[in-house]
Amino acid sequence: MDYFLKYFLFLCNLGFTVFGLMVLGLGMWGLISKESFAQERIGSIGTDPMLVLMSLGFLLAVLCLTGCVGAIRENACFLRLFSGIVMVLIAVQVLMAIMAYSMQDQIEVYLRSGMLAAMAGYQDDLDLRFITDEIQTNLQCCGADTYRDWETNIYYNCSSPGVLACGVPATCCVDPLDNGTVWNSQCGLGAQRLDEFTAQSTIFLGGCIGGISRWIEQHQGLMGAVAAVVLGVQILAVFITTRLMESINCGIDLMYEFL
Repeated sequence: MDYFLKYFLFLCNLGFTVFGLMVLGLGMWGLISKESFAQERIGSIGTDPMLVLMSLGFLLAVLCLTGCVGAIRENACFLRLFSGIVMVLIAVQVLMAIMAYSMQDQIEVYLRSGMLAAMAGYQDDLDLRFITDEIQTNLQCCGADTYRDWETNIYYNCSSPGVLACGVPATCCVDPLDNGTVWNSQCGLGAQRLDEFTAQSTIFLGGCIGGISRWIEQHQGLMGAVAAVVLGVQILAVFITTRLMESINCGIDLMYEFL
């Protein structure tokens, strides 16, 4: 039984190590492809979302590699370190879940301020633009609470001298494709000048905060199931690790008795 648990823990950690390295590689590719390492942009690396991917990938790879080595080499120190870190992660996740449940109203406020901040930096930050476009496209929404929130962006502000003045991004458009094939980046020009009745045939009127709330409500069962599975896998890993450490300690005790 212990032999099976040993290799089961090793293979699981090996798989997660590979996954962590893939996430790390994806983050590095994202930084390099955007030339974030160039001298003129070196100051922006600290706020780049790709750095988050790199950090998560690196930490996951190191943690699971510790579990791999501890399992295959039957090293009690590595297994103890692996088990301790996983238990800390379990405690942090449970605490975060409790805080998220008890701070639902505040979370909506944070989402709104984050969305408005992303809209304000839409033209100047490729990451913020990508995230905002993905949210608006997938949720079929525009702005935080309404499409007129784009007035807060200096380029889409109606007092701006540019061609984007009083407009919205193309991802706000109901049909951003010309003839169903060609992306029309100018489909949202002047949309803020339109009344809601006229604008509804061109752009999405509803904001993304409401869309995010509805998406969470519709998928809360799936999200809960995924969270339970992830938590269960971590608890199982701690159980197997503890069982292996007990087996190793028993083997050491028997060896001393024999000597």
